[in-house]
Amino acid sequence: MSSATNDHHRPIPPSPVERRVAALEELLTERGYVPEGFIEEVNRAYENDIGPMNGAKVVARAWVDPEYKARLLEDGTAAIAELGFGGPEGHHMKVVENTPRVHNVVVCTLCSCYPWPVLGLPPKWYKEAPYRSRMVREPRALLAEMGCPVDDGVEIRVWDSSAEARYLVLPERPEETSSLAEEELAALVTRDSMIGVDRL
Repeated sequence: MSSATNDHHRPIPPSPVERRVAALEELLTERGYVPEGFIEEVNRAYENDIGPMNGAKVVARAWVDPEYKARLLEDGTAAIAELGFGGPEGHHMKVVENTPRVHNVVVCTLCSCYPWPVLGLPPKWYKEAPYRSRMVREPRALLAEMGCPVDDGVEIRVWDSSAEARYLVLPERPEETSSLAEEELAALVTRDSMIGVDRL
């Protein structure tokens, strides 16, 4: 989340679980079991690269295969499983499609429910109270602050992820990409576009 958003809120103290994880990381590093910065680098890779690559493949397949796209929008869990992705945190997947008239964005107002099999680990800002509360109250303003302005004429739909339903945004396919192969299209898809805080 942008610094402008965070400046208006006090930092949230770490939860007991986060404190235990930090203590364990420190102990593993001190004892030489893992090199300095290794855990942070693994987290970064799963948050930004490895996990989102799966979601990007789902999006690219939907862009090139109308029949797959129809199945994806009808039953996200089953269609995503067709590509080999699923498991814990990936049950009850729902896919919502961005169009020129509708922009979708995902939040979890209670905690940080997130579709790990297709997006990897949730980014830190997704779990913070400012994002979780403001995206419901003032999505257009918050999206603009995050670098994703949405025109007033476009409807914004906010989806509250939970244990019963986890959401993936199907971004609009960028213009002038008709000549690109599926793998090339997947390379264009960002994690944030699949959450709905970025437009391609």
